[in-house]
Amino acid sequence: MKIVFSHTGVLPVIGYGGIERILFWHMAELARLGHQVVLIGHPDSKVQEYGIELIPINPNGMEWTKQIPNDADIIHLSYNYKVPGNIPTIITVHGNGQIGEKFDLNSVFVSKKHAEIHGSDQFVHNAIDLKEYPFRPKQEREWKNFLFLAKASWRVKNLKDSVRAARKNSKHIHVVGGRWIGLSRYVHNHGIIGGDKKMEIIRSCDFMVFPVRWHEPFGIAVIEAMSQGLPVIGSPYGSLPELVTNEVGFIAKNAKELDDLVRQDHSKQFDPIKIRKYVEDNFNVTKHALSYLELYKKVISGETLNKTNPTYQFSERAENLLPF
Repeated sequence: MKIVFSHTGVLPVIGYGGIERILFWHMAELARLGHQVVLIGHPDSKVQEYGIELIPINPNGMEWTKQIPNDADIIHLSYNYKVPGNIPTIITVHGNGQIGEKFDLNSVFVSKKHAEIHGSDQFVHNAIDLKEYPFRPKQEREWKNFLFLAKASWRVKNLKDSVRAARKNSKHIHVVGGRWIGLSRYVHNHGIIGGDKKMEIIRSCDFMVFPVRWHEPFGIAVIEAMSQGLPVIGSPYGSLPELVTNEVGFIAKNAKELDDLVRQDHSKQFDPIKIRKYVEDNFNVTKHALSYLELYKKVISGETLNKTNPTYQFSERAENLLPF
């Protein structure tokens, strides 16, 4: 199968970049599985060594769709765009839509709840390349240091309640993905980092809090933390109840429940090896690629994945804070 992707940034991404990393892992895995993978992308991308053909985007302003090979079987995009012509196209929707926004009939979402709030039942869970997440669990786990791994400046990620829970219960919180503005001996700002430095901080923590106040489409940070055996305390919104089962963490319905879970020592309740196995079984990049290959076959055969165009189902913006 010849599968064409388009992305304007440099791949593989250096450092921080959630969607870009998932896109690259998916392409590399498809190539490893024996498919012809083509990226119409940034000329500085270094994808050829992974078996991916690079077609540099024309710098003269020519529409990238004119560079699509004539023998392409399918186009896979990561943004909402109508490709002209008759080549079958599939679109992964990574974020929440805007009010009234309509998506292509062959749109796929990143969790069951994410699909539901857009009027669809088509989803493939995100995944990570576990080779980039070697398992090195903390030798002595306490219930003392917890991780906040998200875009700290984005209110829906709820750094505010995370820091409050840490300070109230004399726990140390390590903020990765920005900074908390203030002074506290319990808050450790690490900024926006990636690679080995990020993994070092994840491994130094005992658990993770992810009390988002919106319908989180997926939450790649959740499975990144779990890949190192960290249990997760999430909120009841979006994909979190799908990802955070009783075997790997807790769902806190409000700030009081978050406080209680942070305060009580649950270090002996969870087995890091079982948490890692949960990620290996459910969120590995091979499973992700195979799921998409089945959808590619359907679209190439002329099926549409959704009976009607998916659209964001609510009358308020997705970024409006939900109760916590």
